[in-house]
Formats: sequence, structure tokens, C-alpha cells
Amino acid sequence: MMLNTMLLLAQSTMADTVAGENPVLTPVVGPEEMNLWTMALKGGWIMIVLAVLSVICFYILFERNFVIRKAAQEDPLFMDKIRDYIRSGETKAAISYCRGVNSPSARMIEKGITRLGHPVQDVQAAIENVGNIEVAKLEKGLTIMATIASGAPMIGFLGTVTGMVRAFFEMANAGNNIDITLLSGGIYEAMITTVGGLIVGIIAMFAYNYLVTLVDGVVNKMEAKTMAFMDLLNEPTC
Repeated sequence: MMLNTMLLLAQSTMADTVAGENPVLTPVVGPEEMNLWTMALKGGWIMIVLAVLSVICFYILFERNFVIRKAAQEDPLFMDKIRDYIRSGETKAAISYCRGVNSPSARMIEKGITRLGHPVQDVQAAIENVGNIEVAKLEKGLTIMATIASGAPMIGFLGTVTGMVRAFFEMANAGNNIDITLLSGGIYEAMITTVGGLIVGIIAMFAYNYLVTLVDGVVNKMEAKTMAFMDLLNEPTC
């Protein structure tokens, strides 16, 4: 009798297993895994704005980094050659050499050479005017990056406000049947947009400061070249 009962239980267990009715052997579907993509999707339309700002930020970073580093590359013997040309009276050769170098400092010195024979103050003013134009060219796009650095967190906070408004709106419409799932969408939007805005703003801030440092290095070289050229003009003639 006992043997028959055990056989019946074993057969029932096997049948349940084949049919998928055994709760122990039935696979359990786990919760949805969180990743960057799903987080971005839950952030709403604000994340699209932040994504566009991040693309602009990275474009300016790489483009300006290339331009500024190229401007900083110069011949270490540049001023020595200019000095030799000026002392020998070969101003046309000096101008041609500056155009061949094609750097901000070279364009400043070229302008100064074209003003030779004028008062020293006029020469220096002409060089400084060209220098201001060259610095403005190097700083192109940095204002946009600074705006992104300060504006992205504010846009993220805007998403926080709209997300909370959405959550409270759904709570009010739910009445007494409030369910946490009704609020999850708005809360997701509120929190994720804040994170996204801060990330974009922090990246833009560090990128801006990095580019400003590169520009300052080029400006220092330009000032050094200007001082060397003015000293050359003030040297006593033999």
C-alpha cells in the first residue's frame, strides 16, 4: 500500500514538472535590469535636449583642441630668423617667412614688419590689434561651451520640476486608488533628468577650463613674440 502511494506521488510530480506546473522548477522572471539606455528613455524629452547639448560640447572640445594645439606649434628659431631678416634689410623675405609659418604669432609679427618705419607706438598698436583678432579666433565656441556648462544643470532641474508635476497630476487623478506604479514615471523623469543635466554640465565645465588653459598658453607665446619683436626694433643700430 505504501509503495503504491509513493509511486503515485512520483508520477504526479513528474507530470507536473513536464506540464510546467511545479512552482519549484518553473523559472521566475526577474525584475528589469537598469542601464544607461533605459534610464535615458525614462527621462523624457528633456534627455533629448541634454543629448544634443552633449554632442555640441564634444564637437567644440575636439575641434578647438585640434585648432589651438596647431596654433601652439611653432618654429623655436622663428624670432632668430626674423631678427636676421630685419637686420639684413630683407623685409619681403621676412614677410614671406611669416606667411609660410601661418600661426597667430607669425601673423602678428608680419603686421609689425609691414609697419616698419612708423613710430614704435603705431607698430605696437597694429600688432596688438592683430593679436586681439587672433585670440578671438582661438576662443571661438568657448562661449557656447560655457553656456552649456551653466545651462545643462538648469535644464535638468526643469526636468525635475516637470517630472514631479506629472507625478502629482497622476496622483490627483488616481483618487483613492493610488498605486506606486502610477507615480514611477514622473519620479523617474524627475531624478534622471537631474542626473543627466549634472553630468553634461560637469563635462562641459571641465572641457571649457581645459580649452581656456590651452588658449592662455598660446596667448603667452604671442606676448613673448611681441616683446621680442619690440626689443628688436628698439635695439641700437651700429
